[in-house]
Amino acid sequence: MLTPEQIERKLDRILLKVQKPGRYVGGELNSIQKDWDSVQTRVALVFPDIYDIGVSNMGLKILYDQINQREDALAERAYAPWLDMEDLMRQHGIPLYALESKRPLACFDLIGFTLPYETLYTNTLNVLDLAGIPVRSAERDERHPIIIAGGHACMNPEPMHAFIDAFVIGEGEEVIHEIIDTIQNAKRQTSKVNLNDVQPLTFDREALLRELAQIPGVYVPRFYEASYLDDGTVARIEPTVADVPKIITKRIVAKLPPPPTKFIVPNVDIVHNRVSVEIMRGCTRGCRFCHAGMITRPVRERSVDEILQAAEEALKSTGFEELALLSLSSSDYTHVLELVTKVGEKFGGTHLKVSLPSLRIESVSIDLMERLKDRRSGGFTLAPEAATERMRRIINKFIPDEDIINTTREIYRRGWTTIKLYFMIGHPSETLEDVKAIADLCKRVLAEGRKVIGWKAKLHAGVSTFVPKSQTPFQWVSCDTPEQIKAKQELLKRELYRDKNIKLSLTDAEDSFLEAWLSRGDRRMAEVVYSAWKKGSKFDAWKEGKKYDAWMEAFAEHGLDPLFYTHRQRRTDEVFPWEHITAAVRKNFLFQDFRMSLEGEIRVDCRLNCYACGILPTFAGLRRENPGEGWKCPDVKSPSLKVISNSVISKQPAQSDAEELPVVGD
Repeated sequence: MLTPEQIERKLDRILLKVQKPGRYVGGELNSIQKDWDSVQTRVALVFPDIYDIGVSNMGLKILYDQINQREDALAERAYAPWLDMEDLMRQHGIPLYALESKRPLACFDLIGFTLPYETLYTNTLNVLDLAGIPVRSAERDERHPIIIAGGHACMNPEPMHAFIDAFVIGEGEEVIHEIIDTIQNAKRQTSKVNLNDVQPLTFDREALLRELAQIPGVYVPRFYEASYLDDGTVARIEPTVADVPKIITKRIVAKLPPPPTKFIVPNVDIVHNRVSVEIMRGCTRGCRFCHAGMITRPVRERSVDEILQAAEEALKSTGFEELALLSLSSSDYTHVLELVTKVGEKFGGTHLKVSLPSLRIESVSIDLMERLKDRRSGGFTLAPEAATERMRRIINKFIPDEDIINTTREIYRRGWTTIKLYFMIGHPSETLEDVKAIADLCKRVLAEGRKVIGWKAKLHAGVSTFVPKSQTPFQWVSCDTPEQIKAKQELLKRELYRDKNIKLSLTDAEDSFLEAWLSRGDRRMAEVVYSAWKKGSKFDAWKEGKKYDAWMEAFAEHGLDPLFYTHRQRRTDEVFPWEHITAAVRKNFLFQDFRMSLEGEIRVDCRLNCYACGILPTFAGLRRENPGEGWKCPDVKSPSLKVISNSVISKQPAQSDAEELPVVGD
C-alpha cells in the first residue's frame, strides 16, 4: 500500500494535466488534519461525485464536524475524481486517497458514503474499485474497512445491498458515534494489539457486523433475505438470523445539535460558495410526491439566537459573503420574519446576501419580501409543482392560481427581476391540458412582471419529471411513459421557447427512468448496477458520463425488464422491496393519502390537524425527554386539535376549515 509521501510524489507528476487540480490537493482553510497515530478510529467520509458538488453537501459537513470533535477518532474526506483524473490515477497506480492526509482509503477503519440521490450508485462502486477495496461486501475480510452508507436514497437500500456492509437509516448525528464505539469495542475484544499501535487492528468482521445490526437504525443487508412471487414482485423480506430486527426504523435526533460553523473554504470555485445554516428539519405540508417531506418528519426548529450565532461564527471563519438559511420549506419556519429582521440588523453595513432557497407560495408574505429585498441573492424561487388547481389537489399542494399571480407580482414589485418557478410533469392523472397550463401560467406571471418593471422581467421555468418514490403516498403509482414525457416536453418547448425572457430547463427523460429503476428497485437490481458499472457507466447524472445503452444491456444480461420497475401500477396489497425499512410513517396512512389523491382531496398542514401518521407514537419517548418549541408535531391530546384517524378513509376538512384551528406551538 502506498504511503502518503509516495502518493504526493505521484500527484506532482500528474496534477497539471487535469482540469481543476485544486480538487485533489486538500489543505483548504478549516480542513482538519489530526495525528493519525493518536486516535483509535479513522473514518473516511466520501461524497461519490466531484469535489465541486461534494464540498457543499450538508450531511458530510455535519458528520465531519461531529467525528472530529472526538479525541479518539478522526474524519477525512474524499470525492470521486473526474474522468481525466481517474484515468491518470489508474495509469500511475494511485489509489483513491483522503485529502487531509493523502492516505489511501483502504487504510481507514470505516468508510462512510453519503448517498442523497440514486444516480451516485455506479460512482460508489467506482470509488471502491479505485480505492483497491473489493466492490462486493461478501468479498471483504478483516483487512478491509467497514463500508457504510447513509442519505435519503438509503430509504430503499436494496439496489445497493450487495456492496454496502451497513446502511444508516435516517439521521446520522448520533448513530455515527454508536457505530464508532461499536467498532472500537469489537477491536478491543478480538485483538491483543495496543489500540495506539500504528498497525491496523484485526477483528472478526462477521461478529462486528452482527453488533452493528443491533444499533437502532442500522441495516446490515447480509442478515436478510428476499423471496419473490411468480409475477416477480416481492413475497417477503425476512431476517436470516435471530438477533436482528425484522423492521429497521429510521433514526432521528430529538434536538438538532449545534450546526457546524467552520466550513471548509474550497480551493476552486464550487456550486455553492456560501455559509449554510439549517434552520429547520422536516416538513408538515404533506406533498404526496415529496420523498424528503415524508421521511424527515417530525419538524424540529432551531432558535433564532442559535441560528444567528452560528451564522456569525461561520461567516467569520470562512469569509463567505452569502448566507443560506436552509430547510425544506424555509418560509414555514415559525420565526422567519424575526430571523430575517435580525439577520439584517446584525449584518447591516456589510455586503452579505441572504437566500432562503425553499419558499412556499402560500407562506411567503409581503413582510418577508420587504425584509429580504435589500439582501436578495439571485432570483426568487418558488415551486408550484403543477399549474392547474386540479393537479395541485392531487399532489396535495393546493394553491389557488390567483395566489400565485399575486405573490409573483409582489416579488417583481420589490425589485427582483428574475423569478424561478419549478414544476413537475408526469404526475398521476396528468393530461396535456395540465402541461399546457404550465406554459400559460409562466406567460401570465411574466406578463404581470412586465406590468410592474417592464422588459427587465425574466422568468426561469424548471420542469423536472415526476418519479414515484418509496415511503410516499405515490409509491403505488407508475411512471409516465417515455412517449408521453417526450410529447409533454415538446409541447412546453413550442409554447415557451418563443419568448427570450423565459428560460426553460427540462430533465432528460432517460435520467428520470434511471432514477426510477434505482429508487424503486429490489435486490435483483444490484446485479444490474454492477453490470452497468462494468460496462463503463459512471457519473450517471452527467452528460459526459452516463451510458444509457450500458443500462439496457445490463437489464437484458440479467433477464429483467426495466418497465417492471417504472411503468407498472402497484397492487394495493403489494409488498414493496423496502417493506422492512420504515420512516415511521405508517403504510396505512400513506395508502389512505393515495386514495385521497384519486378523489382530489387535500390534507391541510399537519401542524393544524394531526392525521395519526405514526411519527408521534414511534418517537413519543424522545419527545417526552426533549420537550419544547423545537418539535412542531402537534400534541394529539390537545382538546383544540382535530385528530384524523388513519384507520378509515374519510372526507377531510376543507382548506378553509383550518382558519378556525390554532397553530400548535405558537
